[in-house]
Amino acid sequence: MKDSTRESLSYFGLFGRMIMVRKTIRPERVSFGSDKRCYFLYYEPETLKSDIVIVWVHGGGWNAGSPKFFDFVGQCTAGQGYRFVSVGYRLSPKNKYPCQIDDVCVGYNAAVAFLKGKGIDTSRIVVSGPSAGAHLTSILCYSRRIQEKHNVDVSGIIGYIGVGGPYSFSEPCTFVLKALLDQLFEKNCDRSQGEPCALMEKSDIPALLIHSEHDGVLDYSSAERFLEKAKSLGNKCELYTVVDKKNTHSWYTAGMFLETREKNKGLDKFFSWIENLGR
Repeated sequence: MKDSTRESLSYFGLFGRMIMVRKTIRPERVSFGSDKRCYFLYYEPETLKSDIVIVWVHGGGWNAGSPKFFDFVGQCTAGQGYRFVSVGYRLSPKNKYPCQIDDVCVGYNAAVAFLKGKGIDTSRIVVSGPSAGAHLTSILCYSRRIQEKHNVDVSGIIGYIGVGGPYSFSEPCTFVLKALLDQLFEKNCDRSQGEPCALMEKSDIPALLIHSEHDGVLDYSSAERFLEKAKSLGNKCELYTVVDKKNTHSWYTAGMFLETREKNKGLDKFFSWIENLGR
């Protein structure tokens, strides 16, 4: 069976698992813009186990998803003892790029100010995102041009984790990604202005890329190109290849947060990498 077919068939099982998640933590909602999608959810763990804060940006092909929809990620991460912020943004095709990265940068700044207002240390932040969220957060972390445009201070970011991200728009580019990019960008615009591999600059922020060779939506070479560009700049970057059986796009980018670290090696890699940053 083709990986793209396996990906399509996975949705029913994913949604079934999502609605069964127990909501033990009630997040605090904070708006940072006039659009209804410009808000973040803050999760305070019942038992704090680390001073690292995770700022996460959801996926959904740039045209779907919200922090509320991905509440199960916050429940899982806060359940591991981390303070967690889930940032939303305006969606395509109604809103064209760079609206999405503009919102993510504004949302990140608002989240940092919010945390500081609570007296929370913001000097140890891990920024992460899956799929479209990996695309946006990688630009936030590694494009100095974007940081300067939005006055984003990345000095408190100690790590970046991208899960199943479209970092390169070059061939081989799947039909699904081409269609999503056509929705995201204005016709005939310079798409390199929104391509992580083209925008990446020298950085001290270490990166972990989690990617599957059986994604079904994105080609594995996207992560390989990001890794190659990072190494050429002298940036520290690790590419972890998914080994779990549930290895299609939606399962390993978001569905892994529906499982336990004992059962899902990708999820365990996500948290163990963060734990090593804390040592």
